[in-house]
Amino acid sequence: MRKKQMGRTDVMVSELCLGTMTFGTQTAQDEAHAQIDLSLDRGVNFIDTAEIYPVNPVSKETIGRTEEIIGNWIANNQTRRSDVILATKHSGEGLAHVRDGAPISAATIAQTIEGNLRRLKTDYIDLYQFHWPNRGSYMFRKNWAYEPGGFSRDEVIENMHECLAALQVR
Repeated sequence: MRKKQMGRTDVMVSELCLGTMTFGTQTAQDEAHAQIDLSLDRGVNFIDTAEIYPVNPVSKETIGRTEEIIGNWIANNQTRRSDVILATKHSGEGLAHVRDGAPISAATIAQTIEGNLRRLKTDYIDLYQFHWPNRGSYMFRKNWAYEPGGFSRDEVIENMHECLAALQVR
């Protein structure tokens, strides 16, 4: 499996990534763990998840289950944690099941990361992402009529700086 440099870091990720958004609904834990093992055995070292997974459907009862399944794999394979480049996401605004739909902010980042780490049963995340940034986007399941002109540039930049500063202390 070919690997590429992740951004400007020394981290090398496989060109293919194991997506996990069905772990916990359509994919049972034992099958998910077998997929992780097979992926690593074939040279795929990059695993992507999110706090809102599994999806299809997204439900209050299943939020975070995918991270828990991956966390159970990590707990059972602690010597292989360094073989995995683990990416997860803060879901952002709009899902009432998660932080009552609160947007991404310095106040929600710490709480969210603590939840990610607890469910993933690890003490670090290799790549942390924002699923739906506050600056507006065509948000999956929510908003296809997004109008980019409706946002204050200064407020968007201020929020970006606030969020980046909150991530720096992590």
